[in-house]
Amino acid sequence: MARHLYSCPLRWSDMDAFGHVNNVVFLRYLEEARIDFMFRLAPGDGSPSFSGGSVVARHEIDYVRPLVHRHEPVTVESWVTKIGAASLTIAYEIKDPEQVYVRASTIVVPYDLAAGRPRRISAEEKLFLQRYLAEEPAAA
Repeated sequence: MARHLYSCPLRWSDMDAFGHVNNVVFLRYLEEARIDFMFRLAPGDGSPSFSGGSVVARHEIDYVRPLVHRHEPVTVESWVTKIGAASLTIAYEIKDPEQVYVRASTIVVPYDLAAGRPRRISAEEKLFLQRYLAEEPAAA
C-alpha cells in the first residue's frame, strides 16, 4: 500500500494566542494534502478524473500533540481506508519522523458541478484509489 506524502509549510499566521498551530488550521493542512493527492491522477494526462469537483461530507480529527511554529515543514501522509460507489474515506497523519501531531479522516464525495449533484466514482478513479487502500492504523 502506498501513502501519499505532502510536505506542508507552517506559516507564522497559523499560530494562535497560545503559541501553537490553531486547531482550524490543521483542516487547511488536510485540504492542501487531499487536493495534492486527488489531483495527481488528472491534470498531466488530460484525464477528467476528480476534475469535476468533490465535496467534503465529514471530517474527524484527533489532536495528538501541539505543533509550534518552526521553519521546517510537517509531513501529511494520506491514504484511502474506504472506497464506496459514490464516496471515499481518506485517512491522514500530520507528523514528523518522530512525532504525530494529528490523526484525521475525511469522507469525500465526487461531485458533478454541471449537474449540481454527487456522482459515482469512475473506474479510473477507483483504480487510482486502490493503490492507496489500507486499513486505518490503530490509535496510539
